[in-house]
Amino acid sequence: MSWSKSMATEPWTTTNDTCTTVFRAAAASLRYDTKRNDMAMNYGFKIYIAGHLGLVGSALMRNLQNKGFGRLVTRSHVELDLTNQAATEAFFAQEKPDYVFLAAAKVGGILANNTYPAEFIRDNLLIQTNVIHAAYQSGVERLMFLGSSCIYPKLAPQPMREDCLLTGPLEPTNRSYALAKIAGIEMCWSYNRQYGTHYLAVMPTNLYGPGDNYDLSNSHVIPALIRKFHEAKVRVEKQVVVWGTGSVKREFLYSEDMADACVYLMNLPDDSYCGLLGSDETMSGKFEPPLVNIGVGKDVTIGELAALVKEAVGFNGEIVFDTSKQDGAPRKLLDVSRLNAIGWHAPTSLQAGLAKAYADFLNNHVSNIGAN
Repeated sequence: MSWSKSMATEPWTTTNDTCTTVFRAAAASLRYDTKRNDMAMNYGFKIYIAGHLGLVGSALMRNLQNKGFGRLVTRSHVELDLTNQAATEAFFAQEKPDYVFLAAAKVGGILANNTYPAEFIRDNLLIQTNVIHAAYQSGVERLMFLGSSCIYPKLAPQPMREDCLLTGPLEPTNRSYALAKIAGIEMCWSYNRQYGTHYLAVMPTNLYGPGDNYDLSNSHVIPALIRKFHEAKVRVEKQVVVWGTGSVKREFLYSEDMADACVYLMNLPDDSYCGLLGSDETMSGKFEPPLVNIGVGKDVTIGELAALVKEAVGFNGEIVFDTSKQDGAPRKLLDVSRLNAIGWHAPTSLQAGLAKAYADFLNNHVSNIGAN
C-alpha cells in the first residue's frame, strides 16, 4: 500500500471487484493507492504486538516467530504505558511499525468486571484510543484490534453474527468492558471511512491456553477451573464448587488457534482483506462493521466444561454448583461462517486444548501460586 497526499474530498472506493466497501474521505488529507495487491505480510515488515506478555499477545508472538517473522517490536507496560498519549505517540514516531496487533487491554472474568467497571472502561478506552490514533499518525499499513464476544447483546440470536452488534442491551456484569471494545470497533470503522486506513477488528470467543491468568480473583472460567480442580486433587478434597447453575453455554478457543487466525487474516492479500473493512452505512445502506468473529462454531454448558476439566486434571471428587452466583448471559456462541469462508478453521478440539493448558499450568504456574 502506498500513501499519497491529496486534498480531494470526494469518497474513495476500491478498484477490486471483491472489495466492495465504499468510504467517505471528505475530511481526509491522506489517500492510498488501492490498485496494489501485494499487502500480504513480508518478512521485512516491522510488526508491533501491543500486549505481548498477555494470553493473546504471547500467542501472537509465538505464531509470528514460528512463521519466520523477525522484526517484532514489543514493550512491556513498565517500558511503555499505553494509557499515556504522549508516550504512545512518541513510541510510534520512533519505531514506525508497518503492522500493529492491538492485543493490549485490561481484562478479567465476571468478578473482576463486576467489581472494577470504572477501571475497565477507562483503561481500555485510553489504550485503544492512543494506539489507533498514533498508528494513523505514523502511517501504519494495517492494524488489527482484538476485542471480545461480550460486545454482542446479552440475548442476541445464536449463533451471533457480526451484524448483531448494537442490536440490544449488553450483559450488565461486563458492560463497561464491552462498551470500550465497541468504541474501539467504531474507531477503526471511522478511521477507515475518514482517512482510508486498513484497520480490522476481530472478536475472539472465550480463550484459554499457555500464559493464562490463574488468579481466582480475576481469572476467566477455564483457568479458574483448572486451578480449582488441581488444588482439590492435591489436597484430596471430595468436591469442587463451581459458580452458577452450570446450565449456561459458552464457546472456547485455544489461544494458539486464535493467534493463527489473526495472523492468517492480517496476511491476506488486498483483494481479500479489503473486503473485510466494512462499508460506509450512509452510502451503502448496509450495517457492515470492519469485524470478523474468531471461534470454533460450537459450545458446551459450563457443567460439561467442568466435567472435561475434571477429567483433564484427574480429579476424582464431585462437582457442586453454587447457584447463588451469577451465570451471566445464557448462551454465547459466535457465528464463524465469515472466517470459515475465508479459509480458516480452528484445528484444536476442546479436550486436546484442555490437556495442553493443564500441562502448561503444571510446568509454568503451579510453583508461582503455591499450589504444589
